[in-house]
Amino acid sequence: MARTSRKRSTLANRAIAASAALLLGGGGLVAVNVYASAGEGKSGQSSPRSQNVGQASTIVCPDVANEDRLAGVPEAARAEVDRELAKMDTQITEAYKRFADSKSAIAQDSKFVDNAILGPLKSKRVAALDRISIAMGRSGERPQGLESLSACTMKTNGTLDQGGGRNGGQGNGQNGGQNQGQGQNGGQGNGQNGGQDQGQNGGQGNGQDGGQNGGQGGGDQGGGGGQAGNGPEAGDFVDINSVQPNVQQPQNGGNASTGTFATNCGVNENGLFNSDNVIVAPGVTNGAHHMHDYVGNQGNTAFATDDSLAAGETSCQNQGDKSTYYWPVLRLQNGKAEADANADGGGKEGNVGEIQTPSEVTLSFAGNPQAKVTAMPKFLRIITGDAKAFTNGDANANASWSCTGFEDRQLKDKYPICPEGSQVVRSFKFQSCWDGQNADSANHRDHVAFADENGNCQNGFQAIPQLQQRIVYDVPPGPGFALDSFPEQLHKPGTDHGDFINVFDENVMNKVVKCINGGKKCQ
Repeated sequence: MARTSRKRSTLANRAIAASAALLLGGGGLVAVNVYASAGEGKSGQSSPRSQNVGQASTIVCPDVANEDRLAGVPEAARAEVDRELAKMDTQITEAYKRFADSKSAIAQDSKFVDNAILGPLKSKRVAALDRISIAMGRSGERPQGLESLSACTMKTNGTLDQGGGRNGGQGNGQNGGQNQGQGQNGGQGNGQNGGQDQGQNGGQGNGQDGGQNGGQGGGDQGGGGGQAGNGPEAGDFVDINSVQPNVQQPQNGGNASTGTFATNCGVNENGLFNSDNVIVAPGVTNGAHHMHDYVGNQGNTAFATDDSLAAGETSCQNQGDKSTYYWPVLRLQNGKAEADANADGGGKEGNVGEIQTPSEVTLSFAGNPQAKVTAMPKFLRIITGDAKAFTNGDANANASWSCTGFEDRQLKDKYPICPEGSQVVRSFKFQSCWDGQNADSANHRDHVAFADENGNCQNGFQAIPQLQQRIVYDVPPGPGFALDSFPEQLHKPGTDHGDFINVFDENVMNKVVKCINGGKKCQ
């Protein structure tokens, strides 16, 4: 698979910066509103026939995986439940694709979304939820009422279209209510929430030649902005110069563990990509519906086991670190096809453009400001961030975007526009408190937690080395890039996430703990 990591000439930078200014100022990337053009005339006014769906942008479904009733999935039922959850993700993907391919039908029939998309999707989800209940009931108590999680809705600009009604629900999701007016200048100069309330009909006035080969315009193939018509939009970007410093660090207490341990595992020079997710969807090909970069363990696929990971090769310089570190790839939205343009997880699911090899990846483990750390258990799994934060809301979101030279300014739900000579930075600080017992949990979250604002772990949890990832990209300045996402998540920056499986040799993990607790810097 082709990968891009190139230095820019001054002339090229000027040209790209000028293009970026046009895109932001001229509406070229403004269309989250996938079918704004479905019933609109040249004036941009919606016809009565299409008001209910004219501004619909994506499908929102209850996140079954994080439902409290699934927190106690019996161990014997987990594999089957995980497979059913992965099937439900595929059902949403297929429904979104049908939505994206049905512009004409939606414009002609206001009930098309309910009858041809949301209705069939609900039926499939009811059946999947029933299978989950049966699987759990074989080994434990059968959960009640899961069918209440079957119905999905359409998300519009900050509101939900409940059963075709124009304003049938309040905006949920990370940007609910924030991006109702992404006009031509959305995303410029409004700090961390750049683009909020810019104009009245954000997303109207899309590019003329949208679609996979239409550059950045929204236009005819969905009007969703971005190269594939499903994002990103201009309001997803903000000039880092307009953001005020916002990083705060807790004060160290008397028992703080202040050391660090760094592991160098490269930048994925080997070009290891796939759209699996062995943590969330083990045994399911294309369980992520977007491509991941992998560093560290070279055997990470949906079918990897603890034993195969322990026996695998590693890209880490320290061969005692066979851990796997992975995250969604970043692509240039430049109209050029990648090798996965017609593949699952790639172009078939709206993830298009040239995959960018990071210019730098830093992986380090830090201590706790209030306590000494204890060793991570081998095969501990941690997911940080939420790949579905756009529709789920920001409860589990943990994205941080910035620019080199400006890393005291972190963005959670915007991509940064970096000045000349500065590079884009993605960073993650993983959960650093562990329940002391489990290497994983049914929702892959409950066994680990974040420390509170002072650095304390909650009762019953103990501090472990905190994985901190910093991923740097030398991409052209401006809005011409996006991370891979589930199709219905519209490449929103807040959906960024990272995954980690600890496969450190026991002796190396003990060294990590000793260095951190001793206040040393080791590698």
